[in-house]
Amino acid sequence: MAVVVITGCSTGIGFAIAKTLAREGHRVYATMRSPEKSPDLQQLSDKEKLSLQVLIMDVNNGVSVQRAFDQVILREGQIDVLVNNAGIGIVGAVEDVSLDLHRSCMETNYFGTVRCIKAVLPLMRERQFGTIINISSVAGKFWSPFHGAYCATKAAVEALSESLAQEVLPFHIRVALVEPGVIETPIFLKGNEIPVDSHYPNIRRLNAFFAASLENHVQPDTVATVVRDIISGKADKFRHPSGPDAAPILKWRASVSDEEWVNDYPSDDETWIKNQEKYLHLNVRPFMQT
Repeated sequence: MAVVVITGCSTGIGFAIAKTLAREGHRVYATMRSPEKSPDLQQLSDKEKLSLQVLIMDVNNGVSVQRAFDQVILREGQIDVLVNNAGIGIVGAVEDVSLDLHRSCMETNYFGTVRCIKAVLPLMRERQFGTIINISSVAGKFWSPFHGAYCATKAAVEALSESLAQEVLPFHIRVALVEPGVIETPIFLKGNEIPVDSHYPNIRRLNAFFAASLENHVQPDTVATVVRDIISGKADKFRHPSGPDAAPILKWRASVSDEEWVNDYPSDDETWIKNQEKYLHLNVRPFMQT
C-alpha cells in the first residue's frame, strides 16, 4: 500500500479521495488549511480505524507546505503518491473579476500545485519512484466565457503536467491528470459575487449550465474512484475525464474549430439552449428563466 499526500481535503473531492484511498488500505495524509473547522474527516478515520492522518497545509504558503511534507517524511520515510486537489473557483467576465481574484485563483490552483510538486520531487527522484496526480478540470480544455480566471488556472495545470510528465519519466515517476466535469461539491457555495451592474448579462448562461448540471448530482466519489484506479494501475492513461459529462464536454469542444467556438457563443439564447441539449443533454431552459 502507498503513502499518499492529498491537498484540499476539508470537503468535496479531496475529502472523497482521502476517504476512498484510506478505505483501500493506503496510508493517507489528508491536508487542509484549518482542520479545526473541518473535523469530519478525522472523525471518520477514528471511527473506522483508518490509516488516515489530517495535517495542516496551506498550499499558498511555502513554509506550511514544507512543514507538512517534512512531517510525513519523518513518520514514513517516503511519499509514494501526491494528489494535488486544493483549489478555488472564480466566475465572472474578465473585466468584472478583480486582479486580486485573478491572482488568488492562480495562486491556489496553479502555484499551490507547483509548490507541492517541488516539495515532493527530490525524494521521488532519488527513490526513482512515485506518482503525481493533478486534479485539473474539463475547464482546462473547455474555455467558456465568464469562467476565464478559473479556466486559465486549469489550463496552466494541464500544460505544467504534460511538461512535467516528460521531464520525470526517466526517473520512473508517473504524472497523471484527472479532469472532472461538474461535480456536486461545496465549491459552488463559495463563489465570488458578480457585480449587479455588469455589462455582460450573458453570464446567466454559465449559471444556467451549472444549475442544470448540478441536477445530475454527480458525487465526488466519482473522481475518487478514478484516482484510486490510477494508483492501482488500472487506469494507465495520462488524462482521465471524470464524471458522465466530462467526455461529452471535451468531445464537443474538440469537434469545432476555434473560430466556430468563439463566434457561435454570441448567438441567440434559443440556439445556445438547443446546443446544450444537443451536445450535453442538458435542460438549461428552466434555469434561463430564473
